[in-house]
This record gives sequence, structure tokens and C-alpha cells, in this order.
Amino acid sequence: MLYRADQVFAYQLAVVIDDAGQGITDIVRGADLLYSTPRQIYLQQLLGFPAPRYAHVAVAVNAQGEKLSKQTHAPAIDAAAPLPALIAALRFLGQQPPHELSGRSGMRSDAALSPLWQWAIANWHIGRVPRRRAVTGDW
Repeated sequence: MLYRADQVFAYQLAVVIDDAGQGITDIVRGADLLYSTPRQIYLQQLLGFPAPRYAHVAVAVNAQGEKLSKQTHAPAIDAAAPLPALIAALRFLGQQPPHELSGRSGMRSDAALSPLWQWAIANWHIGRVPRRRAVTGDW
């Protein structure tokens, strides 16, 4: 493990090394992590690693303006039936999966998810992603 002088993990360095080691070329993450990006790019330059392309998307928040997370008691995605949450997430991100993909929620998970992932990969447009925080209750 790598620690800073105050015994806190050297998170930014660990992330940069991990991403480079995996060959990560594109990173899409919440806008709440925007301020970490310049530090990570600086470390990538110092270490001679290529910088991935970054996109920072709107953060989903609850009615109180808190980021949806375990800490704010956001509901977990149902692992047995993830399709509705994934479709809601795509819609939140400005993508518009066809309604016929929603009707597959009664199918076995992998059979229902494969067409959704195929559609999402083929139809993803970063320009559709909202630039502002958004309140959601659809998860």
C-alpha cells in the first residue's frame, strides 16, 4: 500500500497507476470528481502515461440535493432484475432506449441485458448527457 506522510492512502496516484495498468482510454464519471482530473492528468504526465479522455456527467441527487449513494440511503439496484434501473440510468444520462427493451424485464437477466447493452453501445451520444445536477426518484 502507498501512503502519504499523514498515513492516508495516496488515492490519486493509485488511480492513475491502476488506469494506466488497465489501458483505460476513456473515463466517464460524476461532475463531483471534476477537481480530481487535473491532478490525475498531471501525475500521468509525470509518469509518462497517456491521458485518457474524460467526461464528467451530472450527478443524480435526491430531493434534498444529496448525491445518491449508500450514505444517503439510496435504494440498491435489484441484482435479480437490473433492467429497469439500467434503463432509468440511460434515460437520466439523456439516452433514449426504445420502449421495447423495457418489456424484457421478465426474461432471464442475461437475455434481457444483452440487447440493452448492444443498443447502449451502438447509440451512445455524449452530447445528450445533461450538464446539470438532476433530481431523480425513478431508480
